[in-house]
Amino acid sequence: MQTNRLNRKKYWGRTLVSFFLVLFTMPLGHALMLIMDKKMEPEAVHYAAFLMGFIGLLIVICGVFARGDTRQTLFGLIGGLFFWTGWVEFLFQYYALRHGTQPEIVNGEVVTRPEYLILPATFGLWAMVMTLYLFSTKNGCNFINWCQRLFFGKRKNEIAARPMTRHTSIVTFMELNMILWTSYLLLMFCYDSRFIGSESPITALVGFGCLVGSFFMFRRQLHIASRGANIRMSIATVIVFWTPIEILGRLNFFNEIWTKPDKYATQMITILIAFVALLVYVVWTAWIRKRKSQSR
Repeated sequence: MQTNRLNRKKYWGRTLVSFFLVLFTMPLGHALMLIMDKKMEPEAVHYAAFLMGFIGLLIVICGVFARGDTRQTLFGLIGGLFFWTGWVEFLFQYYALRHGTQPEIVNGEVVTRPEYLILPATFGLWAMVMTLYLFSTKNGCNFINWCQRLFFGKRKNEIAARPMTRHTSIVTFMELNMILWTSYLLLMFCYDSRFIGSESPITALVGFGCLVGSFFMFRRQLHIASRGANIRMSIATVIVFWTPIEILGRLNFFNEIWTKPDKYATQMITILIAFVALLVYVVWTAWIRKRKSQSR
């Protein structure tokens, strides 16, 4: 969750590439799950999902031994996406279906899938991991640093004196999973009518606050020169930005094309091509910079 020191120069091209690279993974991830559910047998889905999560973990571990900050960041990002989809979302789906958890249905339409209804039960586990970050590590995450200053005050550097061993691939992997986890918990508690409710003004304020916050995060990201650090900042920026999109989609404010990938195949293929093109561009430019630095 660490970024490099900011400077006054703005890196618009680098930041936009990083932002859209991560942004495109959001609809593609949703579409992948739905395609697997519709096109594969239930048993095959869960075998494939378990394999996906395992491959994601291997990619992240390979990233530990890769050279270059950008390359390690990409290993962490891609591996983390496979890990989250395969070993988190699909595993929740498997046990939800196995034990007969019913989806939330409003006006005859499924508004929340069974796996997401049981996700809030992980709040204690999330709090456990956050306690580790708050008390046991010094890092570059703005949110955690703010919490440490809030709770520890002048004793911040005494309580969280040292960073963990830093592997960029692991840092990216943990950042992605923790922010996704936090976002899902926030949304599920907002949607739950026993707590807040989808149509509550509080849920609208949460979405608006995340939207405004994402613009401030993007403005900060513009000053990050390092490609790898810029991509890592994009993970946080995009997930915060995506939160109001999820809320608006829940309220049927617009048509979520990623929930109907078979109907909007052209649009989804276009997003996939754009994602691959950006990924190739990032890898290529990182390789060019590495070659130039070696030739000096």
